[in-house]
Amino acid sequence: MSESLTAEPVLPSAPGAEQYLALDFVNSAISLTGGQLIDLLGTPEAASHWLRERSLAPVGAGVQEMCVTQLRSLREHVRALFAAHTAGLPALPAALSAVNDALSRVPTTALLLWDEKRGPHRAAACPTNEILDHALAVIAANAADLLTGPDAEILIACDSTPCNRYLLRRGRRHWCSTRCGDRARAARAYARRTQSKAN
Repeated sequence: MSESLTAEPVLPSAPGAEQYLALDFVNSAISLTGGQLIDLLGTPEAASHWLRERSLAPVGAGVQEMCVTQLRSLREHVRALFAAHTAGLPALPAALSAVNDALSRVPTTALLLWDEKRGPHRAAACPTNEILDHALAVIAANAADLLTGPDAEILIACDSTPCNRYLLRRGRRHWCSTRCGDRARAARAYARRTQSKAN
């Protein structure tokens, strides 16, 4: 399997990814035809870029390989929860545990802070060494919101092989992109032609 680690994919965001960070996160590993994989969290540099673009880490956050491993692990656990939900199956205990662990990594209450410029104010503290914990907690909370909210009913997997992305179904659309829709329609047309010739 070939892998592109830093390039942004040519595919547009899947429907709903602009609404739900967790959907965008799960779709950060994209399976393409020919066994290709685009992994937007494949290297520390790529993961740092992905986090910065979503305001989850500042420039120069210093994402290390250990951080990338934790991000990819959470991604697989959230993906497992999405897969279980869309298939109507019970969630894997390990996936639930991983998401709950990420949710509990940072305090949810804004702390009282004080500095010379702003004086007393409340903000969620996120020191540099806690940037990853904060990002994991935000993503996990968003995944929990999606799975427990009204949009859970329209969460589906893209219906085009080998695509592995998830989307929120709008109308009759079952594909994450026009490209996947075209590929699925072409595959169905080919199957019909092949079946006609066999009869």
